[in-house]
Amino acid sequence: MATISSKKVGGLAVTLALVCHVWIGFALGVEAPTAVVKHTIDEVIRLVTDETLKVPDQASHRRQLLEETIGTLFDFEEMAKRSLAAHWKGRGEDDHHEFVNLFRTLLANTYAGKIENYSGETVNYLKERLKDGYAEVQTKIVSPKTEISLDYRLIVKDGTWHVYDVVVNGVSLVKNYRSQFERIIHRSSYEDLVITLRDKSNEITAP
Repeated sequence: MATISSKKVGGLAVTLALVCHVWIGFALGVEAPTAVVKHTIDEVIRLVTDETLKVPDQASHRRQLLEETIGTLFDFEEMAKRSLAAHWKGRGEDDHHEFVNLFRTLLANTYAGKIENYSGETVNYLKERLKDGYAEVQTKIVSPKTEISLDYRLIVKDGTWHVYDVVVNGVSLVKNYRSQFERIIHRSSYEDLVITLRDKSNEITAP
């Protein structure tokens, strides 16, 4: 998965667009989705560039802070539900709770791990689209060697925007996980999928 990068935004047009988006957000009584995404990215960059957190004995603490910050933006339950698709229905509350926790561990750790590779790339905020309680914030990650399209799909819950999918160079994260989960369930069973995720989670959280 692509890394989150810097917060630099260039150009008068982009600046005016961001101002417009914030105004629209206030008009709807909800902070604009671009502002929500940008706030989280800014905090993530602050953490990965904090020299006091780069020393070896702060590694686990920094990872914890990154995962907590990511958790304020990502709706892991919505992402897990969409990734499991039809297999979510008919399962009990305990199954849902366990699956969401396993999915959260997998995704938050993967995302945080990519973020820790940050090396000064630039994030350009390109466009924001709003429709019926959903939004998409389109960004581009730019470095001297490459450009990556990274689009955030969001939904309004509890009066704020939360990410339910990330599209990297046209590939949906949720659809990618859905395909992987479907293959495992089709080949074996839902229970084996949970065991696989549980083993991965234990591997991630092991000292």
